[in-house]
Formats: sequence, C-alpha cells, structure tokens
Amino acid sequence: MNTSIYAGSRSMEITALSGLPEVRPGDDIAELIAEAVRSHSSGLRDGDILVVTSKIVSKAEGQVRADESRDATILEETARVVSRRGEVVIAQTHHGFVMAAAGVDASNTERGTVLMLPRDPDASAARIRKGLQDRLGINVGVILSDTFGRPWRIGQMDLAVGIAGVCPALDYKGMHDSYGNPLHVTHIALSDEIAAAGDLVKGKLAGTPIAVVRGLAQYTLNCDGRGATELVRASAEDMFRYGSRDVVFARRTIRSFSSEPVDSRVVERAVIAATAAPAPHHRLPWRFVLLESAQRRCAFLDSIDEVVSSNLCSDGMSEVSLAEHIQRDDVLRNAPYLVVPCMVVEDAHAYRDEQRNAAEREVFVMSMGAGVQNFLVQLAVEGLGSAWVSSTMFCTDTVREVLDLPPGWEPMGTVAIGHPAKKPDEREPLQTDDFILRR
Repeated sequence: MNTSIYAGSRSMEITALSGLPEVRPGDDIAELIAEAVRSHSSGLRDGDILVVTSKIVSKAEGQVRADESRDATILEETARVVSRRGEVVIAQTHHGFVMAAAGVDASNTERGTVLMLPRDPDASAARIRKGLQDRLGINVGVILSDTFGRPWRIGQMDLAVGIAGVCPALDYKGMHDSYGNPLHVTHIALSDEIAAAGDLVKGKLAGTPIAVVRGLAQYTLNCDGRGATELVRASAEDMFRYGSRDVVFARRTIRSFSSEPVDSRVVERAVIAATAAPAPHHRLPWRFVLLESAQRRCAFLDSIDEVVSSNLCSDGMSEVSLAEHIQRDDVLRNAPYLVVPCMVVEDAHAYRDEQRNAAEREVFVMSMGAGVQNFLVQLAVEGLGSAWVSSTMFCTDTVREVLDLPPGWEPMGTVAIGHPAKKPDEREPLQTDDFILRR
C-alpha cells in the first residue's frame, strides 16, 4: 500500500481564480479557465486542484429552466423523495445525492431561472481536466462543488458532486493511529473537504466560481479516477434510508391548532401513505373523505353533535358531563381541515357461519386502523398535527346522509388536521413489559 498519500499536508494555498466572464450555454469551461490562468500571475502547476462551482458548468451545459417550472424541474431531477415539510423537499437525485430540492437552485443565476446539477458531473469534471491538459500541458485535479445541507447540523457547506484526477476518499481501515490503535471505519471524504476549503475563498457573492488549491499534489491522480460516485452510500448500507426509528413517535394527538391553512397536497400524500398498510386478501378497505369546505364542515359537525348529545342524554349523562364532553370534541371545530376515514368491506369473504363472518369483518377493521395510523404518521412527518376522534362511529347513518357517502362506506371516526399551535409535551416513558405477555 502506498502510505505517502495518508501522511497529510503541512501547508496548502487556496486562491480564487479571477477573470472569468459570465458563463453562457455552450461555453467551453476549460477554455475560459485557460484564458483566466494565462493572465493570472501564479498560473497553474502540475498537482494543483481546481474547485469549480457546479453552477457555471450547469450554465455551460444548458441545465437552465424557467423559474415557473421549478416544481416540475424538481420532480424531473428527483429519483426518490427522502423527506418533505411544507414547500421544503429533500430528495435523492438521479446521481444518488441527497439534497434540498434535488439540487435545483435559483441562486447565482439570472432572475426568473433555476439551475439543475450537471447531467453527469464526473464526466463534466473529466472534460475540464482534459481540456486544461490539452491547452496548458499540465496535470491537474478537478472537483465540481455544490452546496449541501447536513442532517443534525445547522448551516450548509460545499461538497464534491463531480471529481476527476483527485482521490475521492482516504480509507484508513487496517492502519494504526499514533497510539497503536487499529482503525476500522475511518474513511475520510477527502474531496468533500477540499471542496469545502475551496468555498472559503470562492464565497457565495464574490463572483469568483473557481478556487485553485495548491499543496495537495499527493492526492492528485494521473487518470480521471473513480469520481464522486465513490462517495455515494449504497442503499443497502444506508441506515437512514427509511427514516429514523423515531418516525412513528412523531405522531401526537394535537388538540390546538394555529390559523395557518392546511395544504391539501400534504393530506393527499398522507392518504397514499395510508394505502401502504396491510390489506386483507389484497383488498383495499381504505377511503378518505376530505372536508375542505368550511360550510360543509359546520353542517357535518352540527349533525354529529345533535345525535351524540341525544344519545348521551338518553344514557343518563348529566348536563355538566355532556358540556365537558362537547368541549373535548371542540378540537374538530377548531381544526382548519377535517378528514373522515371510511372502511369498505364489500370485498370481504362471505362464510357460512356468523362467527367466521364476524372475524372477517374484524380483519378489515384492523387493516383500517393500520391505514389510519399510517395516515396520521405521515401528517406528522410533514409537520402537521392531528387528532383522531371516534364520534362518527356512533352515528354512521347521519354521517352517510350529511356527507352523501357512496353505498358501503363506513365512517371510522374523524381526523382533525392543522399546524400545531404549540409544541406538544414530551411523551411519558412507558415500560415495554406493561404491554407484553411472555409464554
């Protein structure tokens, strides 16, 4: 093993390369850099590393769209949505990078336009590297950089999205530290560190999109190398691909909402999440009625209150208790959005005895509950609060009439949805053994 590249560098010099014009579609980035270098006092040397803002490469390659098509552009660049809250989308691009808005950005581009990442950043870096070899007769490394946010850390930093002629990472596995301890998982993202260092002199507002890093020649290669793809974690090794283990605990019963309106698209995505629940016999028992009209919500709640109050009075509930019960259910009236989950059992199997038919229905009820839970969790993941209230299950005929439900739709409670007015209290810790019987 060649250990010289692991020795580090005692010093390095980082300089912003000035003199580049505004990049236009069709421009040759290598030619623009060569022209700037010829007029630069220090020039370029073998072993230098250029950190190039990917945006100028995107402009040269025509990766520009009109701002009004931003949502469509993000969708085009998205291979997988990782997380979403309001208008903020964290998505995996087709390159494998996990970035805000799939790397679509409206900064440092003409007003009314957005930029996408280069289609193949490694290939773009390799073309710039070869172009400089042809024009200046030198061997340099090229890193295309872009700005990334970081989970669990405030702020953004530049990382490498395209690499040519630079060692992407240093793997210290099998080596020993100064105390003689074996290193097992120390894998340094070298090119990311260089990209971040280059950004310190490029800046975001200075109009100098290229930095020259000198003093790290031991990390340059005589070939293009493996590129930034080496830094993309394989999905099988991604411990956070499906979210942390605490996702389900994001769901809390929220009874107080702010006046901020609810985006119906978030509710629709929660409906899709509901359909990921287990389904009996591959049947799909879930239906959701979205009460988006304030007038319809009031009529719906008035009808429920009338029936529930009548039922409770006939059961002997006192006026004081009845008032307390209605106050608890004010969560439905105070919510800016209501959804009535409904169960459809028309596809249930028909058996010859009632006991098996009853069990069959319970299977559908369990599936319905799983679907509602998925629905509530997805709402919470996207920053919305919710409360499931069971009242519609005690007046199903009235609900069917008021909502004009299709035949066979059985109301399974009502979900109040809105932005939480305050942060919920911490959950009380529960002991696992309280819910387990071991045999």
